[in-house]
Amino acid sequence: MCRNIRTLFNFAPPATDDEVRAAALQFVRKLAGTRKPSKANEQVFEAAVEEVFAASRRLVDGLVPTTPPKDRAAEAFKAKERSRLRFRRA
Repeated sequence: MCRNIRTLFNFAPPATDDEVRAAALQFVRKLAGTRKPSKANEQVFEAAVEEVFAASRRLVDGLVPTTPPKDRAAEAFKAKERSRLRFRRA
């Protein structure tokens, strides 16, 4: 489940709220051990997502970069290349 959580700090353009919320949702899903909570747990699950989102947004916004921002397209290309090399047929 957590493979979808990506680094969100120090990118140009900066991480959007949707990206931070998606990471928060993945994190809460991992902790809860479920993709979709039962009706009885839905409210506390959603509250946890919002709390993790708020904390994550503050973290990403508050960190001070020490290197130039990374280019999203270049990083995506490098990730695809790593995947291609890892899963190439022998």
